[in-house]
Amino acid sequence: MHCHRYDLPTSRRDFLQTAGCGFGAVALEAMMGGQARAAAQQLPQRMARAKSVIFLFMEGGPSHLDTFDRKPLLNELAGQSLPASFKTPLTAAGEGKSPLLECKRTWKQHGQGGLWISDWFTHVARHADDLAVIHSCASSGINHAGGVCSMNTGSLFGGRPSLGAWASFGLGTENKNLPAFVVIKDSESSVVNGVRNWGAGFMPAVYQGVEFHSDGTPIKYLDNPKGVDRREQREKLDLLGKLDHDFNASRTSNTELEARIRGFELAYQMQAEAPGTVDLSKETATTKKLYGMDDAATATFGRNCLLARRLVENGVRFVQLYSGAGSKWDSHAGIEARHSQLCHSVDKPIAGLLTDLKARGLLEETLVIWGGEFGRTPMSEKGDGRDHNPTGFTMWMAGGGVQGGRTHGTTDELGLHAVEDRLHVHDLHATILHLLGIDHTRLIYTHMGRPERIDQNEGRPYTRLV
Repeated sequence: MHCHRYDLPTSRRDFLQTAGCGFGAVALEAMMGGQARAAAQQLPQRMARAKSVIFLFMEGGPSHLDTFDRKPLLNELAGQSLPASFKTPLTAAGEGKSPLLECKRTWKQHGQGGLWISDWFTHVARHADDLAVIHSCASSGINHAGGVCSMNTGSLFGGRPSLGAWASFGLGTENKNLPAFVVIKDSESSVVNGVRNWGAGFMPAVYQGVEFHSDGTPIKYLDNPKGVDRREQREKLDLLGKLDHDFNASRTSNTELEARIRGFELAYQMQAEAPGTVDLSKETATTKKLYGMDDAATATFGRNCLLARRLVENGVRFVQLYSGAGSKWDSHAGIEARHSQLCHSVDKPIAGLLTDLKARGLLEETLVIWGGEFGRTPMSEKGDGRDHNPTGFTMWMAGGGVQGGRTHGTTDELGLHAVEDRLHVHDLHATILHLLGIDHTRLIYTHMGRPERIDQNEGRPYTRLV
């Protein structure tokens, strides 16, 4: 039997009472296993600093050594082997004993906190006083399949709920007419692990992410067929809901059908509100330029960042944007050319997002996260690239109550291992939920008789961020 032991907040209760009409609302209530009837009046255990999350995911693993984690010793020792005093890591391509590769970037200190940021992120650098840069991140995933899965679900192996699904499960949505969890890629390329990265795992499929598209029509097939008005659509949906509910009455473990019922109801509601939410034509030319939509190199990710802002502005709980879909950040060779192009494609859009959120008073309640599944090694690969490095890498957070202009944790002098305030993926997940007002130790889903948590009972929130 599937159940949870976390008291549902008021927003979830209101959502279940109002989502859909006619039979749809009944189907939703039954679909949730009656849990909402006992939904507690309690809000999360602590006051939330963030209401929503925008996770900027650089798929493939961006190099912290060339972006946010300056290591002068790396250039001093370039061309030499890793000193014996450094523990040789196990790397995906076996490059542990390859010569060290210099960083060719120009570095400057930015903001009142003096954050070191390379010239690959000159636009983001203007927001240095908003950034909490975490240099001591770590993961257990040595390759992309395990690393991406770990950063998204907390596990090296597929089948567990994603972070966005946990957030949706714990907090629900603020807008019954839009999904609680949205995913947008920057291309049609396949992401490593695919939909499992934003899936619901062993929880009901209703909590999985809804994929929007990065082209001019983010939501496909939203309009009714010609000749079918809204009343007829409602009647058809009610009939379909009744048939599905009757069929599912004795098949309560079939969460895919539950998700279909919820999907039809959500689609019906989205027909009224979603077109206006995703219609970027309403934005001014100045705003579009702020996001880099006037430049072909930055237009795609800029559009996605602007759409993310509109989504959280309209009550979407968790938005995840993929840059480099298809592991394009994976620079085993030619890191200068590959990272130059990718950093340029996201730098101005991300800065525009931070500027826009702040101008609208949304940054304090929106947690923005930047990072990939791991970093890159100080050792070279193929002469001009870097291998995977899960033992020490950088992510940053902004907004959502996070204190900016600071760095947290450190890696060693070559950026290979996290050595101070090491934050494993489990700790990062616990921290994100903490900022959303959730005590992650009480956000529990019982699966096959075992109480499950996002951190697999291993994480702790890093409270120094606030």
